Amino acid sequence: MRHISAADIQAFDKLFRLNLVNSLPGYKPANLIGTAAPDGATNLAIFSSVVHLGSDPPLLGMVTRPTSVPRHTYENIRATGSYTINHVTDGQVAAAHYTSANFPREESEFAQCGFTPEYRHGFPAPYVAESRISIGLRLVAEVPIELNGTVLLIGQVEHVYLDDAALQPDGTLDLAAVQSVAISGLDGYHRVSPLAAFAYARAGQGPKPKEL
Repeated sequence: MRHISAADIQAFDKLFRLNLVNSLPGYKPANLIGTAAPDGATNLAIFSSVVHLGSDPPLLGMVTRPTSVPRHTYENIRATGSYTINHVTDGQVAAAHYTSANFPREESEFAQCGFTPEYRHGFPAPYVAESRISIGLRLVAEVPIELNGTVLLIGQVEHVYLDDAALQPDGTLDLAAVQSVAISGLDGYHRVSPLAAFAYARAGQGPKPKEL
């Protein structure tokens, strides 16, 4: 098995290091983050850093890149306190990836990349109409990560919209049924397929298949 040390990582070419380290966590969620500026201008960006932080209250975290250059998503979230997380499906991967291009602030990625902004129940941030799982969040905390200048944004879930096919009797989501995709590294997109599901693990009982 090949060994790569911290010194090796630091010595790698910048692009190689970027690709390697971004691939280390394995598969990550592919999410489109929808925001609007105070003047109503919309923005849409692909993120792979959304993570579950807790269920009571329902909290999701998202890491944004350093703000040494303009970050429209981050600026809109700070200004309005609201944003949406929208799952990417396998038919949307090219358009979703295109949202990572450096569009001028006055050009909405919704229009440039072929997505439809949709406002629901008075929530101030736009959802992606084409997404089969969408979440509306209110920003509740911002945690600077001083080691590299990134920021952990913590949002509380206020709204969830999903296809009936996604929701299972125990509350888990069947992501394969709605064709949600995953990301590896910076630019690899993957379909998901169920492998196994297990009941709550108890010491001494061994793994047991989950019953829905």
